[in-house]
Amino acid sequence: MSRTALFTAALLTALCSLLPSAPAAAQVADAVTVATVTASGPTVDVPVYIRDVSGTPLGIDQPPGSRIQSYSIKVNYSPASAVQSITFTRAGITAALTPTLELSPSGPGTVSLLDTFPEATQLIPFTLNGAPPGNQIGHLTVTLAPSAIPGTTIVLALDATLTQLTDEGGSGATKESAAGGNLLLVPGAINVIAPPAGVPAMNGWLLALLAASLAAIAIRTRI
Repeated sequence: MSRTALFTAALLTALCSLLPSAPAAAQVADAVTVATVTASGPTVDVPVYIRDVSGTPLGIDQPPGSRIQSYSIKVNYSPASAVQSITFTRAGITAALTPTLELSPSGPGTVSLLDTFPEATQLIPFTLNGAPPGNQIGHLTVTLAPSAIPGTTIVLALDATLTQLTDEGGSGATKESAAGGNLLLVPGAINVIAPPAGVPAMNGWLLALLAASLAAIAIRTRI
């Protein structure tokens, strides 16, 4: 090879080394989403969704035996003192289905929902590549505590370790998780704008009466 050819090859190699590497293709992922809602009363309904995206290990686009037929969703809420009671139950596309296993354990600041459905008779009818957040599969029913005063935000975070999707076996042989990079977890929140349970809002007459009382107290104090 001539000196000119060698120089040209070396120059091209050097230039290529200076070019930025092409970014790796983003891994596709299904998603579990907890909604963000506004509380205008003592009881709040918070939808929970699963989005089925094509190209993931589990989904409607996969062969039988590799559908999303089982899920474990754990929600951690804080401040826990702002919640008087909470339940996590099926809703949306799973409401009419009959699970072979259903558990809803709870503890201080946490509540979970675990469901498994037989694929042959209780196929979960996900909409493939539906608009985010996907299909509703459950909901949280939350009763606020008196400490949940207006302005309180209750964070609803998804536990990255125990939130996962699997096939009907539910054994995790084929599973999707945040750690595996094929499950996106989207947290939610409850934004409290109403007075806490048991504390009625003051109407105009009550406010006027309070103002008059304070004014009378002020006058007597001066005297």
